[in-house]
Amino acid sequence: MFLIYINELLAELAKYNITVKAFADDVKLYLQIMDDLDVTRLQLAIDVLCKWAKDWQLTISVSKCCMLHIGEQKRDTTVHISGDIVPVVESVRDLGMLISNDLQPSVHVNDIVSRAHKRAAAILRAFVTRDSSLLMRAFLTYVRPILEYNSIIWSTRVLWVTLWSLSLCNGDLRSACRI
Repeated sequence: MFLIYINELLAELAKYNITVKAFADDVKLYLQIMDDLDVTRLQLAIDVLCKWAKDWQLTISVSKCCMLHIGEQKRDTTVHISGDIVPVVESVRDLGMLISNDLQPSVHVNDIVSRAHKRAAAILRAFVTRDSSLLMRAFLTYVRPILEYNSIIWSTRVLWVTLWSLSLCNGDLRSACRI
């Protein structure tokens, strides 16, 4: 049912020649900014989005909105949503992936390794037993999904090389990897 409503928004935003991606209730606007006219076009599209949300009595969560500059060129692209400045960020989480401004997977891989390490350490703290089959099941159930989620996008080789290098200098993770 929501798709019926959001299709109207997508049609309105298409008038501004801006790439729009929608997934459920998330809307992303993409635009290559070459000059101040492009910044103005982006602001007009954001204003249309705000008007549409107000007309349908929906709120825009401004705290979840951000702008990610991709590439080398940096311009002053200050835009506003309902009077609030949209912050410029170095990386953003989108559907579970951390996307950085240089489009390198290192920020995402570091985040995955950190979360997997914390989860593996929690498993080792939580279980008194050192039964390898039980710990293996816990690792496969609680840690492996973190490591494998969206791995096809950024390549598992990058992650496993990072895990291996961390295991050389971190005893807890090495223990968790031996499970």
